[in-house]
Amino acid sequence: MNGENMNLHGLRLFYIVAKVGSVTVAAEQLKISQPAITAQIKKFERENDITLFLPQGRGICLSEIGEQLVKEADAVFKIENRMESLIDNYKKGKNGTLKIAGNYLSTNFLIPMWAAKLKKENKDINVEINTLNTEEAIDHLISYKVDVAVLGSGAMKYIDRIDTIKIMDDDLWFVASPNHKYANKKVSINDIMLEPFIMREKGSYARVLLESLCHISSIKVPDIALEFNGLHETLMASTFGYGVSFCSSIAAKEFIDMGKLTRIYVDNVDLKNEIVICTRKNEKISNLTEKFISAINN
Repeated sequence: MNGENMNLHGLRLFYIVAKVGSVTVAAEQLKISQPAITAQIKKFERENDITLFLPQGRGICLSEIGEQLVKEADAVFKIENRMESLIDNYKKGKNGTLKIAGNYLSTNFLIPMWAAKLKKENKDINVEINTLNTEEAIDHLISYKVDVAVLGSGAMKYIDRIDTIKIMDDDLWFVASPNHKYANKKVSINDIMLEPFIMREKGSYARVLLESLCHISSIKVPDIALEFNGLHETLMASTFGYGVSFCSSIAAKEFIDMGKLTRIYVDNVDLKNEIVICTRKNEKISNLTEKFISAINN
């Protein structure tokens, strides 16, 4: 061969003939002519300066190198079959790694149950979950660091770069400690806005909505007594009896169920945060991502 690549087509034809024991049977299986098979095997012999078959009246008889090559070729083509299966399964979403980005809300309350369902139905896949703020999650998605992101309505600012699928609405609630004077009561928007608030940082979706609500209602924005960068920290601070928080019902419900927080019902206020799946703009979704979306929807 003089350092050239081996003629795998010729090797494959020789291997099949050797395994089935007949050029005729091999030709029938491969649906090609016997002369074509014979010509390719002879070409392989010439290229490698070897003889694969010994003269015999009927049937075939392998030479010494022929017998050795069959053993090695068997290993080669088994590996080839495994690689073909690997590629096929990857394309069908049966293996590989799904990288998901989400904000605190989605990675703590939503994605884990969906990822567990996906993993249960597809045991050979890996799932990686990254907790990021909305801007970071979108950047990771656009730069191919993650395959999909699950975010709130804040993602809609990036609609020119992403495609979105709505999953659900997350109600936004006013909550406070059970010891708060308005705990579990119905109050006016004017009264609630006189209370000190515990909120996420400026620019967070709930805070923007709260400020918009005040603007529409011609009410002064409430005093933000405590400000946190994280939703969990915001809710924890609210449990200590000082201030009101306006936040995700999905996150607050856990604290309410434990008796650490309670709702405050504000007249004529019904605001929601859309939870959306984000993928790259105008790009075909991978089978694994489609399976994740299916796990969410079902």
